[in-house]
Amino acid sequence: VQLQASGGGLVQAGGSLRLSCAASGSIGSINRMAWYRQAPGKQRDLVASITSGGTTYYADSVKGRFTISRDNAKSTVYLQMNSLKPEDTAVYYCNIISWRSYWGQGTQVTVSS
Repeated sequence: VQLQASGGGLVQAGGSLRLSCAASGSIGSINRMAWYRQAPGKQRDLVASITSGGTTYYADSVKGRFTISRDNAKSTVYLQMNSLKPEDTAVYYCNIISWRSYWGQGTQVTVSS
């Protein structure tokens, strides 16, 4: 099983990016899909998650700006990021939990002021 994350890049404050993470291989029945981020010198934090039933969670710092969604048929999770701020700069990792936890390779998001 591999997770391929894409969509990161450099954007000005106030801009938008859409991250995607597609799972390939025999991943099984997916329960929870999530995005984490890790800024330099900081721990990896949960940004948003979505369950198989569609229940979502957002960190307070991104509520109202980020939207997580999933395409079960494609085993893909998305993160729409709007009104980006410099403090959103980090490496973003996708995480998918089926019978075990899988991590993507990370994609860099840089927001300039």
